[in-house]
Amino acid sequence: MPRITDISARLFEVPLDEVLVDAMHGRHSHFELVTATVRFDDGSEGTGYSYTGGRGGRAILAVIRHDLAPILAGRDGGEIESLNDAMQAHVHYVGRGGIAGFAISALDIALWDARGRREGRSLVEMAGGASDRCRAYFGGIDLGYDMPKLLASVQGYLDAGGAAVKIKVGRPDLDDDIARIAAVRKLVGPDRALMVDANYALSVDRAIAAARAFQPHGILWFEEPSDPEDFEAYARIAEATGVPLAMGENLHTLHEFRRALATARLSFIQPDASNCGGITGWLKVARMARDAGIPVCSHGMQELHVSLMAAQPHAGWLELHSFPIDRYTHRPVPLENGLAVAPDEPGTGVRFDWPSLEPFAARPAR
Repeated sequence: MPRITDISARLFEVPLDEVLVDAMHGRHSHFELVTATVRFDDGSEGTGYSYTGGRGGRAILAVIRHDLAPILAGRDGGEIESLNDAMQAHVHYVGRGGIAGFAISALDIALWDARGRREGRSLVEMAGGASDRCRAYFGGIDLGYDMPKLLASVQGYLDAGGAAVKIKVGRPDLDDDIARIAAVRKLVGPDRALMVDANYALSVDRAIAAARAFQPHGILWFEEPSDPEDFEAYARIAEATGVPLAMGENLHTLHEFRRALATARLSFIQPDASNCGGITGWLKVARMARDAGIPVCSHGMQELHVSLMAAQPHAGWLELHSFPIDRYTHRPVPLENGLAVAPDEPGTGVRFDWPSLEPFAARPAR
């Protein structure tokens, strides 16, 4: 019965190689990485993390340090689901989902990492063990690219062994989106999967018009066409067009996922363990998806999600995200024949290269 003795958390503000743009969030110049390390009285420890698109990191750090760490101190670190419930209950009134979801996720991932390292089990094994690999696609944040740069970016994904790609849509002129999709489809050929993502920037009517216009180009899914909290709107888009819809990165609570799966007529669900309650939350959503008969996918943090995805018999597609968190770990995700391969070491398999992150450590707020 390992007792929690210490929790330390840090924030890193990591610059991107270039400013990236999507239809709703605007310009991304950096991402924030929040890490949490949990230590136990038997000498074991585990590290978890969350990330943001550049906003909210200090608030997440504060929730970990001031609200969650104190209630975990002295608790049995092996009771991960009970600890997840306790954290959810402790900040329920002020933080269902949102910032609290990110903070809880970082700590939950740390607890799973410690369990695996203590028991000598990999995350693939702990999460179900269906396989050690899964299908993967490269997800670009490329709405601001002109056509030559967009195609060069996609070619880079193909050169890296990509079997599928996703591009952003949501330009003011729908004809621009159509032309870009057509050009990318021509480049990748008819046999590779092609997805598009509007980052919920469109009205329902615009989303329906766009989905119909994209249909001839054989898209695997239309991701977040509209407000992800309006599940009835997703159902209307699906019914009007027949185009497969995907979403989930902006859902943070199990109640939201349950309603989405019941109402939104999704073809794919995309939980992100960085914000939906960590590994505990992600696995619960995966079970919901299995029961609903649809594939579970992922959003971001591919270095962790590769293990969760590989472990599921109903796995869809792992996203290889444009925020390169795995550049700062000891094991960027390898691809073999277009499949992403999960680590087999005990714990989550995510080990940060702390010296490479140190230059980006956030300074205390004044």
